[in-house]
Amino acid sequence: METVTGYVEHIVYRNEDNGYSVFNLSNDEGEVTCVGNFHYLGEGEMLELTGEYINHNIYGTQLKVSSSKEKEPEDLVSIERYLGSGAVKGLGVALAGRIVRRFKEDTFRIIEEEPERLAEVKGISERKAREIAEQVEEKKDMRKAMIFLQKYGISTTLAAKIYKYYGQKVYRVVEENPYQMADHVEGVGFKTADEIASRVGIHTDSDFRIRSGLFYALMQSVNQGHIYLPQSILLARASQLLGVSADAMEKYIMDLAMEKKVVLKEESDTHVVRVYPAHYYYLELNTAKMLHDLNIDCEMPEDMIEKRLRSVEEQESLSLDEMQHRAVLESVKHGLLVLTGGPGTGKTTTINTMIQFFAAEHMDIFLAAPTGRAAKRMTEATGYEAQTIHRLLEVSGNPEEEGSANGFMRNRENPLEADVIIIDEMSMVDLPLMHALLSAIMVGTRLILVGDVDQLPSVGTGSVLKDIIDSRCFPVVKLTKIFRQAGESDIVMNAHKINAGEHIVLNNKGRDFFFLKRQEADVIISVIITLIQKKLPKYVNAAPTEIQVMTPMRKGLLGVERLNSILQRYLNPPDKNKTEREAGNRIFREGDKVMQIKNNYQLEWEVCTKFGLTVDKGLGIFNGDMGIVTEINTYTEIMEVEYDEGRKVKYPFAMLDELELAYAITVHKSQGSEYPAVVIPLLPGPKLLYNRNLLYTAVTRAKKCLTIVGSEETFQEMIQNENEQKRFTSLDERIREF
Repeated sequence: METVTGYVEHIVYRNEDNGYSVFNLSNDEGEVTCVGNFHYLGEGEMLELTGEYINHNIYGTQLKVSSSKEKEPEDLVSIERYLGSGAVKGLGVALAGRIVRRFKEDTFRIIEEEPERLAEVKGISERKAREIAEQVEEKKDMRKAMIFLQKYGISTTLAAKIYKYYGQKVYRVVEENPYQMADHVEGVGFKTADEIASRVGIHTDSDFRIRSGLFYALMQSVNQGHIYLPQSILLARASQLLGVSADAMEKYIMDLAMEKKVVLKEESDTHVVRVYPAHYYYLELNTAKMLHDLNIDCEMPEDMIEKRLRSVEEQESLSLDEMQHRAVLESVKHGLLVLTGGPGTGKTTTINTMIQFFAAEHMDIFLAAPTGRAAKRMTEATGYEAQTIHRLLEVSGNPEEEGSANGFMRNRENPLEADVIIIDEMSMVDLPLMHALLSAIMVGTRLILVGDVDQLPSVGTGSVLKDIIDSRCFPVVKLTKIFRQAGESDIVMNAHKINAGEHIVLNNKGRDFFFLKRQEADVIISVIITLIQKKLPKYVNAAPTEIQVMTPMRKGLLGVERLNSILQRYLNPPDKNKTEREAGNRIFREGDKVMQIKNNYQLEWEVCTKFGLTVDKGLGIFNGDMGIVTEINTYTEIMEVEYDEGRKVKYPFAMLDELELAYAITVHKSQGSEYPAVVIPLLPGPKLLYNRNLLYTAVTRAKKCLTIVGSEETFQEMIQNENEQKRFTSLDERIREF
């Protein structure tokens, strides 16, 4: 074993979850690369390390550390170097030198015991002296707290967040009521808090535990799309989670209501008690009120509207069918309109006619959609610029945080200045986003909501489009006629047959809908690879990265996780010219197709010219956005991803858990997107998931070619399976109440 003392010169890599670190240690004899697990590590610190030297085939000689302890710098040079290393914020090399020259070996004692004396040094005010002393003290306190939290299996990242929130109160919180951490600290869920509680010795039937577990079960249902849970279902879920009988928990729901964390509402006809998280109850209530307020009638006489509409049709050489014509009339007559219909039913022509009508009236028109891909498609179809709803609302913070009023620059105080707003792909819009949008629309602005109500509901909470239609309180026009050109597409025709529950003959006689019958998972994957590498790129005139594999499941032989690791191996194999980065259980490689898997309102993106000049920039990359890894820099620890419209984002390695490979994605994640070619592997799966709704959504994602590889029996069974997972939402009822 070797013992080495020196300074942490540069942290090359650190995994904050397990503390595994690679760093350069510097002393009088030079530099040594060290690897090992550390609770906490900061550049500029002085450490005494014990370990053995190993020879890494790529990185050369390294010290594999088995134990370490922090050492206070002993000689004056060491003290000066530590203070000036950046370990203490606001202290540069020059100021550190002046402090050490003034106090010599007494420097640390002065900082800890008589910090006000630091003000004797030129350039240090009394306030700065206090700040320096606090930092030196806090580093000591923080290290102790992090080691204390490590005992409970908490990762260093999470421990740092917990300490930042509670400071020295952390010991009391952990020992008395760790469940409050689930409310206060992002990343501490109920299960983490429960594990800590059991180690501390808190009883399974404690009040804290039951209240926290009930609220956790309720918020888990929000993540599954529900706005509320019937009390009996909530109690059953919480009982399973906590191992406590449902009867013993009922009184705690009333406690949560008194704390204003939940709202209880009884159904008048069935007397079922619904339990809403308070935040979502008021989101739904306010959304209903704002929709109601927008629905005002227009003053223009109908014969005048008809006359102007005929003029637009003649000018644009359009011939609308009866329902399209009615849709345009309704959009002019009312403040709110819902336009719905399947593929090929003429939604785009109808939208274009509306745009031409309102443009002829010299009205300001805004177009938007939930995703970048959907907005791009809308722009191409209309010739008018469309943007994402987030961009339209000028995202500036995190609107998903409870109590956040300033997630968007556009809101009630600073509304959108438009006469007409048209939103496409409404089936994807969840309740929080709808609430934010309505908050930014003034009464008197026309709002036209366009979408296919038969697709899967939004990934986020609620079923906004379906509830608005089900309320029967607003004008709704459903387009059903399939137009000739669309009627020549088997994708369109079969999508409508699936939606109607009709049997489909799979004879591969069409030009854009193919079914390759295979029964084994590995054979199916082999066929998919051949299709993407050799057959489909030429057939649809698209790059292999534009061809999308879509699957119903995340896990299993044909799940997203397994498919991605196999497809990556074949479509973007290891190459000495391509840098790689391992993150969690996945490897990212330059050239990989990736997807953002959570909304990040703070991520900055830039669009640059080929000479590196920035021509556009903004904030926010959202759940479902897909891009290509363009560069991985192991020195700066940055991975660059390029999204649609050339938007480039630099991800620090610590944030790579927000990305996953996207050679294969779930059908849910494909919503709002269209791909030149789609390949769907299909073998039997759970009935609740493998339903008509999911199959219909998957088929309608393909633009030029759809290929299903797998079991015909499963395909036909999905068409007949109408079972959909019910979402507990009540926006339709709230609207009717108004």
